[in-house]
Amino acid sequence: MFQELHFPISWFHFFSLLVLVASVFYLFAKKQRAKNLPPSPPRLPIIGNLHQLGNLPHRSLWKLSQKYGPVLLLKLGNIPTLVVSSPETAKEVLKIHDLDCCTRPYSYGSDKLTYNALDMSYSPYNHHWREIRKVCMLELFSSKRVRFFQFIRDQEVSNLVDKLSELSENPVVVNEKIYELMNNIICRIVFGKRYGGNQFQDYNIERGLVEVVEMLGSYWYADSFTFFGKIVDKLTGMQNRLDKCFKNIDSFLEQVVVEHLDPERPKPEREDLVDILLELSKDESAPVPLSRDHIKAIAFDILVASTDTSSLTITWAMAELARNPRIMEKVQAEVRNQVGKKSMVEAEEVDNLRYLKMVVKETFRLHPPAATLLPREAMRDCNIGGYNISTKTKILVNAYAIGRDPMSWKHPDEFWPERFEDSDVDFKGRHFEYVPFGAGRRRCPGLEMGVSNVEYTLANLLYCFDWKLPNGMRKEDISMEEDGLILVRKKSPLVLAPIMHKWQQ
Repeated sequence: MFQELHFPISWFHFFSLLVLVASVFYLFAKKQRAKNLPPSPPRLPIIGNLHQLGNLPHRSLWKLSQKYGPVLLLKLGNIPTLVVSSPETAKEVLKIHDLDCCTRPYSYGSDKLTYNALDMSYSPYNHHWREIRKVCMLELFSSKRVRFFQFIRDQEVSNLVDKLSELSENPVVVNEKIYELMNNIICRIVFGKRYGGNQFQDYNIERGLVEVVEMLGSYWYADSFTFFGKIVDKLTGMQNRLDKCFKNIDSFLEQVVVEHLDPERPKPEREDLVDILLELSKDESAPVPLSRDHIKAIAFDILVASTDTSSLTITWAMAELARNPRIMEKVQAEVRNQVGKKSMVEAEEVDNLRYLKMVVKETFRLHPPAATLLPREAMRDCNIGGYNISTKTKILVNAYAIGRDPMSWKHPDEFWPERFEDSDVDFKGRHFEYVPFGAGRRRCPGLEMGVSNVEYTLANLLYCFDWKLPNGMRKEDISMEEDGLILVRKKSPLVLAPIMHKWQQ
């Protein structure tokens, strides 16, 4: 009798449980629909979608957007993260809801490196940020200041041309030469002199800046897991790396400030950015008095952002030109025909180089320096792409995906500068199919300085030299594999042989 009753009762229990589970899932799905949240890929317990970011998050997010749509909601640990990947949704975030979404989320790594977010890039949106930005736009990043520092670009690019001339016809690692050039330019603009050698405690400034960028781009468990995140960061060694990195950069920046405050320091012919900031710090009536940490944080911002982004862009441009001989020949012909027979291209002449500017714009489209713009955070509930977005949601704008959107760009994966020939699309934040520098209140403030560095350097490299592949190498052998989390660099070195143009011989 027991056996006869056993199976019917078990099947009854089984179907009851099945109905219960289905009801729970139905109610959960109904609740999610009622909230009108964006689509989400399946998540794992605790970590959410962290496992789906991969080594190249901009590419992973691009692939997810192709499957789930241009508005995508992830859960990175316990942080809801919105990813937008189309011009229309980027416009909503960067323009329509700019004021709702223009603060920065807290991050353990960036907060530490920027003296508790006293800089411009990582500071939350508040009175402090608005006043600091006003000061920097007026005193540091205005057109007048960019022109004021042109003599530094002239001298440093001339020095690079001389070095490359001595190596003519020999293969050189182009990305290393460009990085050294940009580091020299930015250090002289910010600090008044070059800083080579072991300026940091354990390594030179170039390696130090690479470490800084890695720390800024790293994932911090402390951001996502309130109770045990810092313990995990400690156990993985990341916290110790961060502490050492900050100690090195702070020691270096402190040394710079002390040098500038030394009463026996010779009066410079032209003031640098630290001079300007120190002078502003004496203004007791300023809305936001500049402390020593403010000065170091702002100097840190400019040094890290400007050096890497400009050098990466020039390297990607040179790699694309080496892979596309037709474009290389066309842009060199323009530069040489416009400039004539001189030792170098002058800054004023760059404005007339229309095709060179198209090459630069196309490089920014295919290889935006920050493939996903620095994260924003919703300050209040809003609606993006038809979905409800809650306060404190982290927001990522995938500039990489937007620059490859087939609805906006014909043959989006092809390097084709001519696409800008009859187009008024620019990178100043007015066209949302093209946002390498962002838009709205958090648009990159150093845009003009960065573009000037790139265009002027590239014009002279193409004017003074013909660039050949090393013996036995074909254009198809140039790897375009990417590396990096926050700034996307070329993974393998770019090796080319500079051959002095006949006018320079």
